[in-house]
Amino acid sequence: MTTPTADDPHPYVPYGTPDAPRIAVRGEARLEVDPEIARIGITIAARGKDRRTALDDLTHRNTTVLDLIKTYGDAVERLETGAFSITPELKEKGRGERVHAYHGRVHVTAELTDFTALGELTTRLADMDLTRVDGPWWALRPNSPAHRQARQQAVKEAVQRAREYAEALGTSLAALVELADIGAENTQPLAPAAPGGRMRSMSYAAAEDTAAAPLDLEPQRQRVYAQVNARFTMAPPQL
Repeated sequence: MTTPTADDPHPYVPYGTPDAPRIAVRGEARLEVDPEIARIGITIAARGKDRRTALDDLTHRNTTVLDLIKTYGDAVERLETGAFSITPELKEKGRGERVHAYHGRVHVTAELTDFTALGELTTRLADMDLTRVDGPWWALRPNSPAHRQARQQAVKEAVQRAREYAEALGTSLAALVELADIGAENTQPLAPAAPGGRMRSMSYAAAEDTAAAPLDLEPQRQRVYAQVNARFTMAPPQL
């Protein structure tokens, strides 16, 4: 028998003994819960014959969008400005590099907790000229109680599974030897999680002065998954 090293991806795990047989099980839990937050991305565009005109127009449009979002008060939990750019557009014909126009763009992200306000705000933003809205992306907070609930259920499921194995042998569990998250003993990096939540993309220009009817957005249920490894000892069965 060799002594395991820190670099060994499969460390040696001692087996039980006839006096203290060991049971190793996996506990799993899958929950579906309502989302707690929704994120939308807003891209504001502007165009001008010269750089200053494009910048002034973009600044005005950006201020209008931010002011509108802020009117929703506590319904907006977070508001952040991301990428900003002013890009020259060169003429396709002619000698030299002559600028035909300038294009400006700024990206804003809003995180909301009131889904009724979300539908109204999304519609009003999409009704603005040269404004694109992406989302919503539904999600749970990192400290959501749903994560704790899933972990606790996974542990209970592991105990129940181990107890059923012991009962099949006519005996009972004696002690918990180890409890670990899946991958806690493996230093390999985890694969990136798949995006949670569907995406809708809307890009409109206001054609009339009348306000558009608010979108009816149905929150997407979120899946929460937890796994644990558990090892127990049991009283020696009479085989």
